[in-house]
Amino acid sequence: MKKIITLLFLVSFGITQAQQAFKGKGDIKVNVGANLQDGGSGIQGSVDFGLGENFSFGFVANYLLGVDNFNGFYHNNPTPYYDQKPDFSDRFDAKARINANLSSVIGVDQLDVYPGLSLGLHNFGGHVGGRYFFTEGFGVFTEIGFPIAKYGNNDGVFDHLNNQTTFSLGASFNL
Repeated sequence: MKKIITLLFLVSFGITQAQQAFKGKGDIKVNVGANLQDGGSGIQGSVDFGLGENFSFGFVANYLLGVDNFNGFYHNNPTPYYDQKPDFSDRFDAKARINANLSSVIGVDQLDVYPGLSLGLHNFGGHVGGRYFFTEGFGVFTEIGFPIAKYGNNDGVFDHLNNQTTFSLGASFNL
């Protein structure tokens, strides 16, 4: 019962003390969290810089820590792969991105919903995310990213790692 009361207190305190999520020009947000996807999981870090009331640009980087090794045949290649491990370039992706920050549009200052586009090392894609700030400097975020156009011919065993839908969640900081 004490745990339930403590949880209710923390949730109600977080909601009543919530702060404005996106302030516009000059605003800087940093996100750090977990990246979850098919075939691996890892970490994601991003930074967004406010350019106007509802517009920001930024950078995001992902690194897959846990990746499934590959065994078997790939793309009708007659030579089988045995315990094939991904290289650094298969695990890492970096992107430049732009966002439309919609907190003032939807009328909820504490929640920043941001759809956007990204141009990265492996693809051109999109994302939809949200940030909620409990205090002036700390909040949580979640984000779904997806490829729109993939680079290359997708012949590598691990090309799918950076060309699929990803889900991220973690902490957000206001600088």
